[in-house]
Amino acid sequence: MADEALSAGAVARRLGVAVTTLRTWHQRYGLGPSEHVPGHHRRYTPTDLARLEIMRRLTAEGIAPAEAARWARQAPAVLTPERLGLKAGVSTVRDGGGATIPVGRAGPVARGLARAAMRLDSVTIGRTIADALAADGVVTTWEGLLRPVLAGIGERHAATAGLIEVEHLMSRCVSEAFASVARAHPSVGSPRILLSCADEEQHSLPLEALAAALAEAGVSYRMLGARVPVAALVEAVNRTGPAAVVLWSHTRATADPQQLVALLAAPRRPLLVLAAGPGWRADSLPAGVVRPVDLAEALSLAVAVRDSLDQSTAG
Repeated sequence: MADEALSAGAVARRLGVAVTTLRTWHQRYGLGPSEHVPGHHRRYTPTDLARLEIMRRLTAEGIAPAEAARWARQAPAVLTPERLGLKAGVSTVRDGGGATIPVGRAGPVARGLARAAMRLDSVTIGRTIADALAADGVVTTWEGLLRPVLAGIGERHAATAGLIEVEHLMSRCVSEAFASVARAHPSVGSPRILLSCADEEQHSLPLEALAAALAEAGVSYRMLGARVPVAALVEAVNRTGPAAVVLWSHTRATADPQQLVALLAAPRRPLLVLAAGPGWRADSLPAGVVRPVDLAEALSLAVAVRDSLDQSTAG
Protein backbone atom coordinates (compact mmCIF):
# COMPACT_ATOMS: atom_id res chain seq x y z
CA MET A 1 0.00 0.00 0.00
CA ALA A 2 1.30 3.38 -0.89
CA ASP A 3 1.79 5.88 1.89
CA GLU A 4 -0.29 8.63 0.24
CA ALA A 5 -3.26 10.08 2.07
CA LEU A 6 -6.61 9.38 0.41
CA SER A 7 -9.87 11.20 -0.07
CA ALA A 8 -13.16 9.80 1.22
CA GLY A 9 -14.12 8.84 -2.34
CA ALA A 10 -10.89 6.91 -2.88
CA VAL A 11 -11.26 5.07 0.44
CA ALA A 12 -14.87 4.23 -0.34
CA ARG A 13 -13.82 2.70 -3.69
CA ARG A 14 -11.05 0.67 -2.08
CA LEU A 15 -13.31 -0.68 0.63
CA GLY A 16 -16.37 -1.14 -1.56
CA VAL A 17 -18.62 0.95 0.70
CA ALA A 18 -20.56 4.17 0.20
CA VAL A 19 -19.10 7.54 1.15
CA THR A 20 -22.12 8.02 3.41
CA THR A 21 -21.09 4.87 5.27
CA LEU A 22 -17.66 6.37 5.90
CA ARG A 23 -19.30 9.51 7.21
CA THR A 24 -21.47 7.46 9.56
CA TRP A 25 -18.46 5.52 10.85
CA HIS A 26 -16.66 8.82 11.40
CA GLN A 27 -19.54 10.55 13.18
CA ARG A 28 -20.69 7.63 15.31
CA TYR A 29 -17.51 5.71 16.01
CA GLY A 30 -14.61 8.11 15.46
CA LEU A 31 -13.15 6.20 12.51
CA GLY A 32 -12.49 9.25 10.41
CA PRO A 33 -9.57 10.75 8.50
CA SER A 34 -6.69 11.84 10.69
CA GLU A 35 -4.48 13.87 8.33
CA HIS A 36 -5.35 17.57 8.24
CA VAL A 37 -3.79 20.17 5.96
CA PRO A 38 -5.05 23.73 6.65
CA GLY A 39 -7.45 24.87 3.95
CA HIS A 40 -8.08 21.33 2.67
CA HIS A 41 -10.40 18.45 3.48
CA ARG A 42 -9.08 15.89 5.92
CA ARG A 43 -7.47 12.85 4.29
CA TYR A 44 -7.30 9.21 5.26
CA THR A 45 -3.86 7.88 6.14
CA PRO A 46 -2.77 4.25 5.61
CA THR A 47 -3.41 3.65 9.32
CA ASP A 48 -6.95 5.03 8.94
CA LEU A 49 -7.50 2.76 5.94
CA ALA A 50 -6.24 -0.30 7.80
CA ARG A 51 -8.65 0.34 10.66
CA LEU A 52 -11.54 0.93 8.25
CA GLU A 53 -10.74 -2.35 6.52
CA ILE A 54 -11.03 -4.10 9.88
CA MET A 55 -14.34 -2.32 10.45
CA ARG A 56 -15.63 -3.41 7.05
CA ARG A 57 -14.57 -7.02 7.46
CA LEU A 58 -16.00 -7.33 10.98
CA THR A 59 -19.36 -5.83 10.05
CA ALA A 60 -19.50 -8.10 6.99
CA GLU A 61 -19.09 -11.04 9.39
CA GLY A 62 -22.22 -9.88 11.20
CA ILE A 63 -20.55 -8.19 14.15
CA ALA A 64 -22.44 -5.16 15.47
CA PRO A 65 -20.93 -1.87 14.21
CA ALA A 66 -20.23 -0.51 17.69
CA GLU A 67 -18.31 -3.65 18.64
CA ALA A 68 -16.49 -3.72 15.31
CA ALA A 69 -15.47 -0.08 15.78
CA ARG A 70 -14.08 -0.87 19.22
CA TRP A 71 -11.84 -3.54 17.69
CA ALA A 72 -10.82 -1.23 14.86
CA ARG A 73 -9.94 1.71 17.11
CA GLN A 74 -7.78 -0.46 19.35
CA ALA A 75 -5.98 -2.15 16.47
CA PRO A 76 -2.54 -0.92 15.45
CA ALA A 77 -1.93 -0.43 11.75
CA VAL A 78 -0.18 -3.79 11.43
CA LEU A 79 -3.19 -5.68 12.81
CA THR A 80 -5.19 -7.06 9.88
CA PRO A 81 -8.54 -8.84 9.90
CA GLU A 82 -6.75 -12.11 9.19
CA ARG A 83 -4.66 -11.70 12.34
CA LEU A 84 -7.91 -11.22 14.23
CA GLY A 85 -9.00 -14.63 12.95
CA LEU A 86 -11.80 -13.15 10.82
CA LYS A 87 -11.11 -14.66 7.44
CA ALA A 88 -14.01 -15.06 5.09
CA GLY A 89 -16.27 -17.93 6.03
CA VAL A 90 -15.21 -18.16 9.66
CA SER A 91 -18.34 -18.52 11.79
CA THR A 92 -16.91 -18.78 15.27
CA VAL A 93 -18.12 -15.95 17.48
CA ARG A 94 -15.52 -14.28 19.68
CA ASP A 95 -16.30 -12.32 22.78
CA GLY A 96 -13.80 -11.35 25.48
CA GLY A 97 -11.31 -13.77 26.94
CA GLY A 98 -11.11 -15.94 23.83
CA ALA A 99 -14.42 -17.72 24.50
CA THR A 100 -16.21 -18.87 21.36
CA ILE A 101 -19.62 -20.12 20.32
CA PRO A 102 -19.45 -22.00 17.01
CA VAL A 103 -22.60 -21.60 14.93
CA GLY A 104 -21.64 -23.61 11.86
CA ARG A 105 -23.02 -22.23 8.62
CA ALA A 106 -25.68 -20.12 10.30
CA GLY A 107 -25.91 -16.55 9.11
CA PRO A 108 -25.13 -13.18 10.66
CA VAL A 109 -28.30 -13.11 12.77
CA ALA A 110 -27.21 -16.31 14.52
CA ARG A 111 -23.72 -14.91 15.04
CA GLY A 112 -25.20 -11.75 16.51
CA LEU A 113 -27.43 -13.81 18.80
CA ALA A 114 -24.42 -15.83 19.94
CA ARG A 115 -22.53 -12.65 20.78
CA ALA A 116 -25.51 -11.35 22.74
CA ALA A 117 -25.60 -14.65 24.63
CA MET A 118 -21.91 -14.32 25.50
CA ARG A 119 -22.57 -10.85 26.86
CA LEU A 120 -25.59 -12.15 28.81
CA ASP A 121 -27.57 -9.46 27.01
CA SER A 122 -31.12 -10.71 27.57
CA VAL A 123 -32.69 -7.63 25.96
CA THR A 124 -30.91 -8.18 22.65
CA ILE A 125 -31.50 -11.93 22.82
CA GLY A 126 -35.22 -11.46 23.36
CA ARG A 127 -35.53 -8.82 20.64
CA THR A 128 -33.59 -10.92 18.12
CA ILE A 129 -35.73 -14.00 18.74
CA ALA A 130 -38.98 -12.03 18.65
CA ASP A 131 -38.03 -10.39 15.35
CA ALA A 132 -37.14 -13.76 13.82
CA LEU A 133 -40.38 -15.36 15.00
CA ALA A 134 -42.42 -12.51 13.58
CA ALA A 135 -40.64 -12.63 10.23
CA ASP A 136 -40.06 -16.36 9.72
CA GLY A 137 -42.26 -18.33 12.11
CA VAL A 138 -41.38 -20.92 14.72
CA VAL A 139 -39.99 -23.76 12.60
CA THR A 140 -37.59 -21.63 10.56
CA THR A 141 -36.47 -19.68 13.62
CA TRP A 142 -35.79 -22.87 15.54
CA GLU A 143 -33.93 -24.67 12.78
CA GLY A 144 -31.99 -21.74 11.33
CA LEU A 145 -31.34 -19.55 14.34
CA LEU A 146 -31.92 -21.09 17.76
CA ARG A 147 -30.68 -24.64 17.23
CA PRO A 148 -27.27 -23.57 15.86
CA VAL A 149 -26.68 -21.18 18.75
CA LEU A 150 -27.89 -23.60 21.43
CA ALA A 151 -25.84 -26.41 19.89
CA GLY A 152 -22.78 -24.15 19.83
CA ILE A 153 -23.22 -23.30 23.50
CA GLY A 154 -23.55 -27.00 24.29
CA GLU A 155 -20.43 -27.78 22.28
CA ARG A 156 -18.40 -25.18 24.15
CA HIS A 157 -19.70 -26.41 27.47
CA ALA A 158 -18.70 -29.98 26.59
CA ALA A 159 -15.20 -28.78 25.68
CA THR A 160 -14.60 -26.36 28.55
CA ALA A 161 -17.18 -27.17 31.27
CA GLY A 162 -18.04 -23.46 31.11
CA LEU A 163 -20.83 -21.24 29.74
CA ILE A 164 -23.40 -22.65 32.15
CA GLU A 165 -24.65 -19.14 32.85
CA VAL A 166 -24.89 -18.49 29.11
CA GLU A 167 -26.90 -21.68 28.56
CA HIS A 168 -29.28 -20.89 31.40
CA LEU A 169 -29.94 -17.33 30.26
CA MET A 170 -30.36 -18.33 26.64
CA SER A 171 -32.74 -21.14 27.55
CA ARG A 172 -34.88 -18.81 29.64
CA CYS A 173 -35.08 -16.27 26.83
CA VAL A 174 -36.06 -18.95 24.31
CA SER A 175 -38.73 -20.32 26.65
CA GLU A 176 -40.16 -16.83 27.14
CA ALA A 177 -40.26 -16.24 23.39
CA PHE A 178 -42.10 -19.49 22.74
CA ALA A 179 -44.53 -18.76 25.55
CA SER A 180 -45.28 -15.42 23.89
CA VAL A 181 -46.14 -17.23 20.65
CA ALA A 182 -48.54 -19.51 22.52
CA ARG A 183 -50.21 -16.53 24.18
CA ALA A 184 -50.60 -14.81 20.83
CA HIS A 185 -52.36 -17.88 19.39
CA PRO A 186 -54.81 -19.09 22.05
CA SER A 187 -56.04 -22.63 21.47
CA VAL A 188 -59.53 -23.29 20.17
CA GLY A 189 -61.35 -26.50 21.00
CA SER A 190 -60.27 -29.52 23.01
CA PRO A 191 -56.50 -30.26 22.97
CA ARG A 192 -55.75 -33.25 20.78
CA ILE A 193 -51.97 -33.40 21.13
CA LEU A 194 -50.16 -34.27 24.36
CA LEU A 195 -46.53 -33.19 24.70
CA SER A 196 -44.24 -34.74 27.29
CA CYS A 197 -40.60 -35.27 28.08
CA ALA A 198 -39.48 -38.79 28.88
CA ASP A 199 -38.92 -39.83 32.47
CA GLU A 200 -35.89 -37.93 33.90
CA GLU A 201 -35.52 -35.90 30.70
CA GLN A 202 -34.86 -32.25 31.58
CA HIS A 203 -34.15 -30.77 28.13
CA SER A 204 -37.57 -29.42 27.21
CA LEU A 205 -36.76 -26.55 24.79
CA PRO A 206 -37.34 -28.60 21.60
CA LEU A 207 -40.70 -29.67 22.99
CA GLU A 208 -41.49 -26.03 23.76
CA ALA A 209 -40.58 -25.22 20.15
CA LEU A 210 -43.08 -27.82 18.96
CA ALA A 211 -45.73 -26.39 21.30
CA ALA A 212 -45.18 -22.92 19.86
CA ALA A 213 -45.30 -24.28 16.30
CA LEU A 214 -48.57 -26.08 17.08
CA ALA A 215 -50.05 -22.90 18.54
CA GLU A 216 -48.95 -20.98 15.46
CA ALA A 217 -50.67 -23.60 13.28
CA GLY A 218 -53.85 -23.45 15.34
CA VAL A 219 -53.51 -26.94 16.81
CA SER A 220 -54.58 -27.32 20.45
CA TYR A 221 -52.23 -29.21 22.75
CA ARG A 222 -51.39 -29.97 26.36
CA MET A 223 -47.83 -29.63 27.62
CA LEU A 224 -46.70 -31.78 30.55
CA GLY A 225 -43.09 -30.59 30.41
CA ALA A 226 -39.91 -32.13 31.76
CA ARG A 227 -39.29 -35.34 33.71
CA VAL A 228 -42.68 -37.03 33.44
CA PRO A 229 -42.74 -40.53 35.02
CA VAL A 230 -44.29 -43.11 32.73
CA ALA A 231 -47.12 -43.84 35.18
CA ALA A 232 -48.07 -40.15 35.24
CA LEU A 233 -47.92 -39.97 31.45
CA VAL A 234 -50.21 -42.99 31.03
CA GLU A 235 -52.60 -41.51 33.59
CA ALA A 236 -52.71 -38.24 31.64
CA VAL A 237 -53.43 -40.16 28.43
CA ASN A 238 -56.27 -42.11 30.04
CA ARG A 239 -57.80 -38.97 31.52
CA THR A 240 -57.63 -36.76 28.43
CA GLY A 241 -57.71 -39.19 25.47
CA PRO A 242 -55.33 -37.34 23.13
CA ALA A 243 -55.20 -38.28 19.47
CA ALA A 244 -51.40 -38.05 19.46
CA VAL A 245 -48.65 -38.15 22.07
CA VAL A 246 -45.17 -36.73 21.50
CA LEU A 247 -42.55 -38.12 23.88
CA TRP A 248 -39.26 -36.22 23.79
CA SER A 249 -35.87 -37.70 24.72
CA HIS A 250 -32.64 -35.80 24.31
CA THR A 251 -30.22 -38.53 25.43
CA ARG A 252 -30.02 -42.31 25.31
CA ALA A 253 -30.13 -42.38 29.11
CA THR A 254 -33.75 -41.22 29.10
CA ALA A 255 -34.91 -43.07 25.98
CA ASP A 256 -36.34 -46.23 27.54
CA PRO A 257 -38.56 -47.92 24.90
CA GLN A 258 -40.73 -49.34 27.69
CA GLN A 259 -42.23 -45.88 28.05
CA LEU A 260 -43.49 -46.16 24.49
CA VAL A 261 -44.73 -49.69 25.10
CA ALA A 262 -46.74 -48.42 28.06
CA LEU A 263 -48.33 -45.73 25.89
CA LEU A 264 -49.34 -48.27 23.27
CA ALA A 265 -50.89 -50.46 25.97
CA ALA A 266 -52.90 -47.63 27.56
CA PRO A 267 -56.68 -48.20 27.69
CA ARG A 268 -57.17 -44.98 25.66
CA ARG A 269 -54.32 -45.61 23.30
CA PRO A 270 -53.58 -42.56 21.10
CA LEU A 271 -53.87 -42.84 17.35
CA LEU A 272 -50.28 -41.66 16.93
CA VAL A 273 -47.24 -41.98 19.19
CA LEU A 274 -44.21 -39.90 18.21
CA ALA A 275 -40.77 -40.67 19.66
CA ALA A 276 -39.09 -37.30 19.15
CA GLY A 277 -35.50 -36.36 19.83
CA PRO A 278 -31.99 -37.77 19.31
CA GLY A 279 -32.22 -40.05 22.34
CA TRP A 280 -34.40 -42.60 20.60
CA ARG A 281 -32.79 -45.31 18.47
CA ALA A 282 -34.87 -46.20 15.43
CA ASP A 283 -34.13 -49.91 15.80
CA SER A 284 -35.39 -49.95 19.40
CA LEU A 285 -38.84 -48.46 18.79
CA PRO A 286 -41.88 -50.69 19.18
CA ALA A 287 -44.10 -51.24 16.15
CA GLY A 288 -46.58 -48.44 15.65
CA VAL A 289 -44.29 -45.65 16.92
CA VAL A 290 -43.15 -42.93 14.51
CA ARG A 291 -39.83 -41.14 14.89
CA PRO A 292 -39.94 -37.68 13.24
CA VAL A 293 -36.63 -36.48 11.90
CA ASP A 294 -37.11 -32.83 12.87
CA LEU A 295 -39.49 -30.20 14.17
CA ALA A 296 -41.11 -29.65 10.78
CA GLU A 297 -42.01 -33.33 10.42
CA ALA A 298 -43.36 -33.56 13.97
CA LEU A 299 -45.53 -30.52 13.28
CA SER A 300 -46.72 -31.95 9.97
CA LEU A 301 -47.74 -35.24 11.58
CA ALA A 302 -49.59 -33.50 14.39
CA VAL A 303 -51.46 -31.27 11.96
CA ALA A 304 -52.35 -34.31 9.85
CA VAL A 305 -53.89 -36.01 12.89
CA ARG A 306 -55.87 -32.87 13.69
CA ASP A 307 -57.12 -32.57 10.12
CA SER A 308 -58.07 -36.25 9.96
CA LEU A 309 -60.12 -35.94 13.14
CA ASP A 310 -61.80 -32.76 11.88
CA GLN A 311 -62.81 -34.52 8.67
CA SER A 312 -64.17 -37.51 10.59
CA THR A 313 -66.21 -35.21 12.82
CA ALA A 314 -67.52 -33.28 9.83
CA GLY A 315 -68.51 -36.49 8.11
